[in-house]
Amino acid sequence: MKQNDERRAGRDETRPAEDERWMRQALRLARQAEAAGEVPVGALIVDADGAVLGEGWNRPIASHDPTAHAEIIALRQAAAAAGNYRLPGATLYVTLEPCVMCAGAIVHARIARLVFGSRDLRFGGVRTKFRLADSDLLNHQVEVCEGVLAADCVALLEQFFRARR
Repeated sequence: MKQNDERRAGRDETRPAEDERWMRQALRLARQAEAAGEVPVGALIVDADGAVLGEGWNRPIASHDPTAHAEIIALRQAAAAAGNYRLPGATLYVTLEPCVMCAGAIVHARIARLVFGSRDLRFGGVRTKFRLADSDLLNHQVEVCEGVLAADCVALLEQFFRARR
């Protein structure tokens, strides 16, 4: 038992560095959305062993699909890669707080952990407007970590919207 606690503690010590590394990858994906004229949001899902299962960036305009958010695209890829619609032990990294639709999908997929950069003051479904991901009313609660590279995530969004005004 003590050995497991020590292993868990060791993972916790490396977690901030890992979170930043994966969030940088999510930011790279967000820049792909920006280059395509989409709101710059990027997401990726990493399994417990550190392998990327799925990734995505916002594509609702190009795909004519209101559900084509970065998280949904990453969830679809990850589920296909895992051969299962459930992704226990996986962590989802996303540059912007998920909306209600995405938060629901994250819970349904049984994602273990959600890490996001900036809050979404208009549509946030995890912290800002609702608390769906870790609600006691649901049968699965996701561990939530917010604010990882938040300044970079906010700057990318602000730059995108400033260029359009």
